[in-house]
Amino acid sequence: MTLRRLLGSAIAVVVIGSLVGGVYLRSRGDDDEGGGTALAEVPEGGAEAVSSARTFSTDVAIPVEGALVVRDTLVVSVSAAAEAAAFRQAVLRAQVEGRITGLRVAESDAARRGQLLIQIDTAEYALAVERARARLATATATYDELTMFDDEIEDERIRVERARFARAKSGLADAELGVREAELQLQRTRIEAPFAGRAASLRVVEGQQVRPGDELLTVVDLDPIKVEVQVLESEVGLLAEGRGATIAFAAFPGESFSGRIATINPVVERDTRTARVTVTIPNPQGRILPGMYARVSLEARKFPDRVLVPRGAILERDRRTMLFVFEGENDVGFAKWRYVTPGMMNDSLVEIVADPETDMVEPGEWVLTDGHYTLIHDARVRLVESVRAEGGRPQ
Repeated sequence: MTLRRLLGSAIAVVVIGSLVGGVYLRSRGDDDEGGGTALAEVPEGGAEAVSSARTFSTDVAIPVEGALVVRDTLVVSVSAAAEAAAFRQAVLRAQVEGRITGLRVAESDAARRGQLLIQIDTAEYALAVERARARLATATATYDELTMFDDEIEDERIRVERARFARAKSGLADAELGVREAELQLQRTRIEAPFAGRAASLRVVEGQQVRPGDELLTVVDLDPIKVEVQVLESEVGLLAEGRGATIAFAAFPGESFSGRIATINPVVERDTRTARVTVTIPNPQGRILPGMYARVSLEARKFPDRVLVPRGAILERDRRTMLFVFEGENDVGFAKWRYVTPGMMNDSLVEIVADPETDMVEPGEWVLTDGHYTLIHDARVRLVESVRAEGGRPQ
């Protein structure tokens, strides 16, 4: 009896299991056919690939910068390092001994020509002037006594000879020289500006005792200021006085100054094989200071009537020189690449020359100058003033 119950229970379990399995298989088949609750296939790359596919499209206009092709004069320059120097500079030294009784300027103060800068005590030198003048008065009286009746002598040669003798005997000549010398020493107690400029390198303080030869201060003329450039002897012949120069100072990043070639030293230094070229720059506000490091570009030669593009437009692909030309309207269009032949160039411009094996650009066309480094031919682009401001090219 017990065995039958066990067999019956086992058969019931098998039947129920078969029924449940059939229902599951049928439900699974329905899902596969109708789409039901089955999961969609995830593409390679996962969710990031889906997001990227939705956000990037080849129809998006890539922001780029551009510039016009021009026909103009190409100025080829000579570049060299340089250092600013005062146009004029004078180190003022004490010429007499004494105590400093007055400082009339501080460092960087402007001074006009002849302005009193430092005063040395005058007491001793003023007394020396008075003493010299007293001696002169005595000598003059003696001279007058010796020549009192000479105007009655008719022979002029005799009168001249007696006057010479009287000057020597009275000491009048020495007395006159003594007064001039004393007055000169008194004048030397005044340290004056030899030219208009600024006070620099002040070495003394009020009350300090100085002796002849002691350095007191320096006066510098900063407007204009000069920049001295050492130019290779092979390039000196390309330069000429009066030509322009562009100067960039490390102290003023992103800013350039214009100047002129003032002089070209005709002597080439034996050790460096360079010649000194002096450039002058207007400096009314005194911003440029002596000693500032600079990079100078000197106008060397000019080539008129050349087709020019910015240097930033030139790219290298497959060891060939090319650029992108913008074709479109309202700042939106396509980037068309062209292989070109470059000619001469300077720091900012490149000449494009005609060549039967390459293409040419024409004045008035737009070439791309930034944001174009990884473009392909016929890429859709949009001209903007600043690629950086636009967030750059989509990645």
